[in-house]
Parts: sequence; C-alpha cells; structure tokens
Amino acid sequence: MKECIRSLEIKARLAAGRLLEKGMKKEPGIDGILVTVGLCIIALLLCLVMKDSMTAFIQELITAMTNEAKEILTGVRS
Repeated sequence: MKECIRSLEIKARLAAGRLLEKGMKKEPGIDGILVTVGLCIIALLLCLVMKDSMTAFIQELITAMTNEAKEILTGVRS
C-alpha cells in the first residue's frame, strides 16, 4: 500500500512539474508588449486625470493619521 501511495506521489509531482513548465513557457509574439504598453498608457492617463483628487485624498489621510497619532500619544480622545 505504501509503495502504491509513493508511486502516486511521484506521478503527481511529475505531472505538476510538466504543468508548471508549460505554464511558464513564453510564447513568441507581440501580444504581451501591446498589453503592457496599453496598461502603461491607462495608468498615465489616470495619473493625469486624478492628480488633484489624489493630492487632496493623501493630504486628508495624512491629517487624519497625524491627529490620531497625537491623540494616542497624549492619551486624550476627542
């Protein structure tokens, strides 16, 4: 019984290795490059459009965290 289980374990590892090898194989083509360039363009556009909103959000977040830290350090809750 132990030999049968050991044999199945070995077969499972070999199958997993083959599956991983096939999954990690890079296919030639331009698709990956186009997707990467497209995602970079979208990220750039989002940065340009959301610049003011992100600045305000980050400032509000920092202010809230600073106030919370001051309350924790002084022990005074508002």
